[in-house]
Amino acid sequence: MRVLHLLDSLNRGGAETLALDVCRNARTAGLDLTFAATGGGELEDDFRSSGAHFVRLSRRAPLDLKLTGQLRQLIRERAVEVVHCHQAVEALHAYLATRGNPRVRRVLSFHLCAADTKNRLALKFLAPRMDANVAVSQDLLACLDAEGGFATAKNFHVVYNGVDAARLRRAATGAGDLRRELKLPEGDLLLGMIGNFYPDARKDQLTVCRALPAVFRRVSNAHFAFAGGHTGEGATRIYQECVDYCREQGIADRVHFLGLRADVADVLGALDIFVFSSRKDSFGVAVVEAMLAGVPAVVSDIGALLEVTDGGEYAAVFRTGDADDLARRLFELVEDRARRVRLADAARRWAAAEFGIETHIANLLKLYKSPAGVP
Repeated sequence: MRVLHLLDSLNRGGAETLALDVCRNARTAGLDLTFAATGGGELEDDFRSSGAHFVRLSRRAPLDLKLTGQLRQLIRERAVEVVHCHQAVEALHAYLATRGNPRVRRVLSFHLCAADTKNRLALKFLAPRMDANVAVSQDLLACLDAEGGFATAKNFHVVYNGVDAARLRRAATGAGDLRRELKLPEGDLLLGMIGNFYPDARKDQLTVCRALPAVFRRVSNAHFAFAGGHTGEGATRIYQECVDYCREQGIADRVHFLGLRADVADVLGALDIFVFSSRKDSFGVAVVEAMLAGVPAVVSDIGALLEVTDGGEYAAVFRTGDADDLARRLFELVEDRARRVRLADAARRWAAAEFGIETHIANLLKLYKSPAGVP
């Protein structure tokens, strides 16, 4: 099947990483994939060498009619049957480029429930005009219906995101480097979280910080590492609040703020326990990556994270925002190495079966081929 995937930019993010994993695995899954980007970014070279047919376009205005013409020509030249978009701006151009062409089906993925006013209005216009809309979890689908105001019973479907476990293995070149970087004595435990700091504190790193003094009092050889950047005044304020709290509690020497890291696989490989304290998430790619990397996880009890851990069957779960409950769950895992091993092994098998990139592409193909977008 000939499919065009379209993204507006190629910076490092969840939708971009997902698209790159699809590009790298499309050919072996029987997908003739063309990937077009209307803007550049740090992942452009990776997309160019991904194995998919790569086309670099340029968008010069929010609505660029020249870009619409280029897309129409690309669709004709590549005999594209399905155009799949991930954001409102690219979906709008894809809609205009395919209007009046009944041979091409349009698919739009929703990765978030909330959007600013401009994008929300665009998505409300576009969703009924798509052949299929995709929510990346059942929890997101419910949010789009209840809070987003979308008529999700009509042409919305759930297709879980996928993660390429082979990418994690290929990228893991120095799992011991982080421990050496932090100068951790042999035998010390390293707990950690991967997630950027946001102005709305959605990843809730502060609750993790508040849980750590109790953990450290009982576990003298434990450390914690936060991997994630902070951009803008609001995010920097949240980051600084975490740093200040650790300093005030006298644990700054055992809490390591690593900043934005490109070596995510190596960070995961260095961890004994992964923590994800998110208050708001539509899927939880970071949790799936940890499970695929064989790291036992402790997650907050929001809907999307319960979904990807099968109701907490494949992770320890704490009450969202409850530092004391998080401390208890962490201590239980720290003290029970056998449980950590069992949890990690079971979670790896679950994640590979449910959220591996092969499963994701197979589900996409099923959606693409089904009549009227109905699997």
